[in-house]
Amino acid sequence: MQVDPSIFKGYDIRGIYPSSINEKVAYAIGQAYVELIKPEGEILVGRDVRLHSNELAESLIKGITDNGVDVLDVGLISTDMVYFGVGNYQTAGGIQVTASHNPPEWHGFKMVKAGPVAMSFESGIEDIKKLVEKGSLKKLERGGNRRKLEIWDEYSKYILGWIRSESIKPFKVVVNANFGLAGQIFKRIVEIGNLPIEIVPLNIEPDGTFPKGRPDPFVPENRVEFVKLVKDSSSDFGIAWDADADRVFFCDEKGAFVEPYYLNPVLIKSMLKKHPGEKVIYDPRYTWALIDAIKESGGQPVISKVGHSYIKEKMRAENALFATESSGHTYYRDYWYADCGMIPPMQIMEYLSVHNEKLSNLVSEVMSKYYISGEINSKVPDVKAVLQKIKSKYSDGDVLELDGVSVEYNDFRFTVRPSNTEPLLRLTLEAKSKELMEQKRDEVLAVIRG
Repeated sequence: MQVDPSIFKGYDIRGIYPSSINEKVAYAIGQAYVELIKPEGEILVGRDVRLHSNELAESLIKGITDNGVDVLDVGLISTDMVYFGVGNYQTAGGIQVTASHNPPEWHGFKMVKAGPVAMSFESGIEDIKKLVEKGSLKKLERGGNRRKLEIWDEYSKYILGWIRSESIKPFKVVVNANFGLAGQIFKRIVEIGNLPIEIVPLNIEPDGTFPKGRPDPFVPENRVEFVKLVKDSSSDFGIAWDADADRVFFCDEKGAFVEPYYLNPVLIKSMLKKHPGEKVIYDPRYTWALIDAIKESGGQPVISKVGHSYIKEKMRAENALFATESSGHTYYRDYWYADCGMIPPMQIMEYLSVHNEKLSNLVSEVMSKYYISGEINSKVPDVKAVLQKIKSKYSDGDVLELDGVSVEYNDFRFTVRPSNTEPLLRLTLEAKSKELMEQKRDEVLAVIRG
């Protein structure tokens, strides 16, 4: 069948509804997925809160069952609950109908094999593309069955198993779900665990129109009301998730947004304290604080390309304990080598409780040591030409081409890489002083933008 080839991304399928992603495409993807992985057992299917998630999920499920494969329909869930479901119930694979943090007109699919083992373009998505384009798959006479299962409570109990609930002290917490499911899931965990948490709600009711714009806390303009409410409500801290709830972000008690890069060393040290000597995966966007934390805690740093599929593949290959991304993804070996948006808030609450600390104090040291630019996006006419220009200009630095171009000097470093989900070049830069960060940020941007 004719399909927009651009929807097949580096680690998911994503496009505009209904022009490039629609019910016909969803059905074909269901068929192609079955043809590719030849599952022996049920395929778990979930969906996010987007306006057309139900219609696309129905077509996807029909594509799977028409090929004779059974479906475990778990309804509305977060993306990280797919990983839990596939791992916990040992299904033969799983698909989440979601477009993550993209605007409401976007839709798509995140897919895993049994395990759950992530699928990247190189490890399955390109094959799905070819099968969909070929369009020769036939409906079988014997259809598969479909059964429904509510997994929220089991998931909540599992998440609570990562902490000692009795150690959690009373906290007042702003919870910003960005109109996805995270707020409702967090409330369920708090209720089941009987945690002494007072929730100050923000954008907590699910709404697939995303009335305040792109549901992504990583976008600076989306943080304004979040940090204001934390400060105005005198909360102990704030938690925000993207729409499909697999990325999580924090705000300290002073109303300062805490970049994941600055909080990740706390999680790294916490994990390595329990599991000394293990490997920890990081990506090339920001690295210095992470490498410091890993080495200080007796761990082994291992670098990976950016993106959840690539990081999961690397974790499995290295049997790594843990992985972090500066974009808010956090990965655990004991969470089936997958990312989870709910374990980090539990760990931070436990850490703050046990150490009687405030969130601002946890991150102040590393924030005063390394200064970061934030992720800055630029549209350019020729990505390869710009990357080559950067390599030439900064050839006297330590150059790495693992993912785009990374260049390191003694006092600053940066990465420029193409987005896997959007037509952009992304710059991230860190330096050992604020002044140098700003100077080099502007210098590299001038090269990128010509």
